[in-house]
Amino acid sequence: MVEAAPLIEVHGGLRPIPDRMGRVVQIMGVVVDVQFPEGKVPEVLNALIVADPTRNPPLVLEVQQHLGDNIVRTVAMDFTDGLRRGTLVYDTGGPIKVPVGEKTLGRLFDVCGNPIDELGPVEADDYWAIHRPAPSFEEQGTVSEQLETGIKVMDLLVPFPRGGKIGLFGGAGVGKTVLLMELIHNVAKAHGGISVFAGVGERTREGNDLWLEMKQSGVINRTILVFGQMNEPPGARLRVGLTALTMAEYWRDVKGMDILLFIDNIFRFAQAGTEVSSLLGRMPSAVGYQPTLGTEMAQLQERITTTKRGSITSVQAIYVPADDITDPAPATTFAHLDGTIVLERRLFEKAIYPAVDPLASTSRILDPRFVGEEHFRIAREVQRIVSVEGFGSIGFGPVTLSVRLERTWWGRWRITSLDGWQDEPNIQQFLAE
Repeated sequence: MVEAAPLIEVHGGLRPIPDRMGRVVQIMGVVVDVQFPEGKVPEVLNALIVADPTRNPPLVLEVQQHLGDNIVRTVAMDFTDGLRRGTLVYDTGGPIKVPVGEKTLGRLFDVCGNPIDELGPVEADDYWAIHRPAPSFEEQGTVSEQLETGIKVMDLLVPFPRGGKIGLFGGAGVGKTVLLMELIHNVAKAHGGISVFAGVGERTREGNDLWLEMKQSGVINRTILVFGQMNEPPGARLRVGLTALTMAEYWRDVKGMDILLFIDNIFRFAQAGTEVSSLLGRMPSAVGYQPTLGTEMAQLQERITTTKRGSITSVQAIYVPADDITDPAPATTFAHLDGTIVLERRLFEKAIYPAVDPLASTSRILDPRFVGEEHFRIAREVQRIVSVEGFGSIGFGPVTLSVRLERTWWGRWRITSLDGWQDEPNIQQFLAE
């Protein structure tokens, strides 16, 4: 069906198989159909390489469907501008593989593991497939130790479990990325270990700022950055989270280390899945999301866990569309998290930073068995006072200003109770700190 063609040179973990060549038969944006000879059809999730010598690195396609007549439908990991029907395509015999290990530290990568920092190629000793099974139940471990962040409202009301998953929920412009950057600054520096950052569908400017800041602070040599930003095709945004997670898994499973994984933004991962699902012709489900939303989210989240050898502690920013926390994307994410930090727009508008809602935010380890009786009692008392009196009652700003602002939100004020928190010495000490 296809004539022989010279193999293209590929740097990295993808190696074309000479006797598995196909040809592009249809191009619909980033969806590309490729026909292979009888008996040579690649498996679903296999990576294909387009034999176009003008592109370096080469265009990578991921098989999504088998259409019959030896045709597979794929999604491109980059733009398909200039691609023509009849172009030769090679099967690699497996999923996308990315570099792992010591050589990846201090580097920036795209979804296929290609360095994008102009510091030369990465000569890694090993390459891992981005599609991997989650650790089995027997392999998983349990850790209930608190990871201190240095941000008081979080350490008190939403303690981070080491080896757990924490979500930062909030609408547009309430400070998710800023808070995530602050956590990277506080936790990654104090942690002293390996940190992996995944930029999933967010602004390229923010990724550039993070890279420059890490270089200046000196933590870049212990950090791995992986980006698939909002200017890239949905295929890249859908898989870039798996690329970063695979790089983090190496340090957990092979080196037995405790790893920090920061993801900004999980909603963009779900959104990319919606775009890919629509491009593949699947019937949409609730609110237009893909019918496989729960499965795709679980395939990512279930791999972020603690094992008997090491752990991955993950902090994830999650955009809430139209401030609707019941939207299927953030609602699906809730089930996988050990703690949730809800950023409230009404607090943000009143210049209360970080705009953490102390009543809606929760943590699995806010329990006397994990944080101690005193910590638990103070946290519950703060939440009780806030629920009854509002934020002015625990010293957020001048009392007179707080009274004027809080009346419209809480709708009630008992002026005589404003000084009630002063009778609690532990809360006084917390506020003083």
